[in-house]
Amino acid sequence: MTIAWIYPGQGSQAVGMGADLRDWEGAKQKLALACDLLGWDPLALLEEQIHQTRYTQPALFTVSALLTDYLYAQGQTPACTAGHSLGEYSALYAAGVFDFETGLRLVALRGQLMDAVGEGDPAGGMAAVIGFDRAKLEHLCDVIPDVAIANDNSPDQVVITGHVDSVKAVCEQLQAKRAVPLKVSGAFHSWLMQAAADEFAQTLEAIHFQTPRVPVYSNSTATASQDPQLLKQALLVQMTAPVRWRETVLQMAADGIQQVWEIGPGAVLTGLVKRTVPALQRQNLSTLSL
Repeated sequence: MTIAWIYPGQGSQAVGMGADLRDWEGAKQKLALACDLLGWDPLALLEEQIHQTRYTQPALFTVSALLTDYLYAQGQTPACTAGHSLGEYSALYAAGVFDFETGLRLVALRGQLMDAVGEGDPAGGMAAVIGFDRAKLEHLCDVIPDVAIANDNSPDQVVITGHVDSVKAVCEQLQAKRAVPLKVSGAFHSWLMQAAADEFAQTLEAIHFQTPRVPVYSNSTATASQDPQLLKQALLVQMTAPVRWRETVLQMAADGIQQVWEIGPGAVLTGLVKRTVPALQRQNLSTLSL
């Protein structure tokens, strides 16, 4: 069975996620490192913290990374990895591109910068649309200013991003089956993140990327690579570029992947996989009860 390990992004977090990782001796050193580096415990977020980007992103990365370590300790290995938005950092960690401390420092900075954009530009927002005419959506995003597709998640679900009024206008005119404003701190994966992306790039460019042990699919290209420079370049544009998850799943299937394991809290990605390529087998791994 050819298996891809896939990693969720922001939106999959939940209070109590990863709690049983404390019981695994193999996690203790990295948990201590995370608490020291962050100044707070990523496995003990409260309800008022869990949806704040500056807390959410490092906490999600920590949980996914430690579950990955556990899988490797059990003798499991993937054929490739992929992650949704923030999850791409977990995918790169799983492939050995950088170590845990490097990945955690990167996502902590990323979360802080993205959170700060929301504080400075409250007019930015996002909305999920479900059950829609794709041609009409693309047309509306072309003719209505200051709005774009942020996440192309599945054939019947996308997330749009931009100025709040523009996002609202698209939702009203699209007449989708459902349109749900998202509780996020800004217009992620849009031009409104450019200043944050430029500041983040100064840190990211200095990081040495190892050659991954398996191919990693990038959000911004929807293709897999084992070239560390290409993978870094993909991350440099990721904060302002759309997440091409639907295309990524289609490409994994075309490349011969037969099963996906979602490693981290929730089951968002396996749900999207089911709607995109139903023939792909799916498994969720969110606890040590694997």
